[in-house]
Amino acid sequence: MFLSVFELFKIGIGPSSSHTVGPMVAAARFLDALRRSGSDTRGADADDIVRVTVTLHGSLAFTGKGHGTDKAICLGLIGEAPDTLDPDRVDSLLADLAAARTIRPAGLPALAFDPETDVIFDYGPPLPGHANGMRFSALDAEGAARFATVYYSIGGGFVKTEQEMDLIRADDAPVRKVEVPHPFVDAAEMLRMGREAGLSIAAMKRANETVLRSEAELDAGLDRIWAAMNGCMQRGLTVTGQLPGGLKVKRRAACIYAKLKGESGLNRPFEHTVMDWLSVYAMAVNEENAAGGRVVTAPTNGAAGVVPAVIRYYLDHCPDADAAGIRTFLLVASAIGGIIKHNASISGAEVGCQGEVGSASAMAAAGLCAALGGTNMQIENAAEIALEHHLGMTCDPVGGLVQVPCIERNALGSVKAVTAASLALRGDGEHFVPLDTCIETMRQTGLDMMEKYKETSQGGLAVNVVEC
Repeated sequence: MFLSVFELFKIGIGPSSSHTVGPMVAAARFLDALRRSGSDTRGADADDIVRVTVTLHGSLAFTGKGHGTDKAICLGLIGEAPDTLDPDRVDSLLADLAAARTIRPAGLPALAFDPETDVIFDYGPPLPGHANGMRFSALDAEGAARFATVYYSIGGGFVKTEQEMDLIRADDAPVRKVEVPHPFVDAAEMLRMGREAGLSIAAMKRANETVLRSEAELDAGLDRIWAAMNGCMQRGLTVTGQLPGGLKVKRRAACIYAKLKGESGLNRPFEHTVMDWLSVYAMAVNEENAAGGRVVTAPTNGAAGVVPAVIRYYLDHCPDADAAGIRTFLLVASAIGGIIKHNASISGAEVGCQGEVGSASAMAAAGLCAALGGTNMQIENAAEIALEHHLGMTCDPVGGLVQVPCIERNALGSVKAVTAASLALRGDGEHFVPLDTCIETMRQTGLDMMEKYKETSQGGLAVNVVEC
C-alpha cells in the first residue's frame, strides 16, 4: 500500500474536503468523461446534449448548503480546480454563472446549467456506495439523460466513481503500479519493516516517496505544503469579523492571538498558556476554512487545523526546531494518515469526527514525536494515544456548517496530540493497545454509529443547540 504525502496533504479551499473539494473534483471528472464519451453516449452525439444537472444524495444533500457543495460543483463545471482557485474570485465567478446559466467546457458545446434548478438536493436515502453520493447527468433537448455518472466523495478530497467503489467492495480494485521499498499496510508491518531495515518511519516514508520524485523535489514539495498551512494560519490570526453561513459565529483567533502576544512579556505567565497558543493556531486555520479560504487537507478540511497547529507549536516552543524537523513531521504524519485511511476511514460521513479530528490528532502526535527524536515504537504509541481518546466522536455540525463544534474541536485535537506525544516520549514504546487495534475499533465504531451522527446534521449538537 502506498499513499503519497501529497495525496494526503492537498492544497484546496474550505470549508470541507468531502463536501467542497471532492464535489469540485467530481465535476471536472464528469466533464472529462463526457468529452471521452463522444458518439458512444448511448448512441448520442455530443451535439445532442444541451443541459447538465447534478443530484446530491445523503450527507451531501443534508449539509450541502452549509458546506457550499452546490457552489463547489458550479465552480468545477466552469473549469476551476481546488488547488488553483482564488477564493477572492468565488463570488464574482458564481454571479457570472447565475447570470449566464450556461457553462462552456473546453471541447464540448455550450451547455445549459442553472445553479438554482440544476443542482438538486435529494433528501431521501443515500446512494448505496457511500454517504456522500452525487449523480451528474447530461440531458438532450427532450430532457432525457444521454450520459450519467455517479461519484462518491469519500473524504479528504478523494473521489471515486460508482464502478470504482464496486471494485473496492469486491476487493478487486486495480492496484496502482508503484513499487516502493517499504510498502507497509498497517502499523505492525511498519514497525517490523523499520526493525528489519534499521530505519526510522520518516526514512522509510522518504525512501517510498523518492521512487516517484527526487530528494530535492520531495523537500520542495513538503516545504510548499508547510508554507500553505502556515499562510492559512497567518491569515486566520489577523482577520476579524463574522463567519458566513447564518450562525453569526465570530472569528476569535485574531483577538486571542493579540492578547497572547500582549502577555508574552509578562514575567510570570501561566504554564498552561502554551495550550492557548496551540488552540489559537488551530482555530485560525479552521476559521479560514469556515470562511472558504485556502487550506490544506490534513487529512481533511474539517480537521485541517490540528497538524499545522502542532507544527507551529514545534517551531515556537520546542528547542532546536528546524525545517528538517518539519519535513520529518509531515512524512511521519502522512505515514500514519495513510494507514488509517487504508484500514478505516478519514471521512466524517463514514465514521464520524473520530475519523477526521481523531485521525488528524494521531497524525500530529506521531509527527511531533518523530520531530522530537522519538523511536518508531514511541511514534506508534503517540498515534495510538491520540486516536484512542477520540473514539466514538460524532460529526454533528450545527447548521451543516464547519464551525460549531468543528473549530474548537480542532483546538482540543491539537492539545491531545501534544499530550499524546509527550506521554509516548516519557515511555519506552511498550503499551497495551496497538495502533492497529485502535484503528480497527474506530472502523467498527463508525459502522455502528447511527447515520444522524455522521455529518448529516440530524443529531447531536446540530439539533439540540437551538434549544440551549
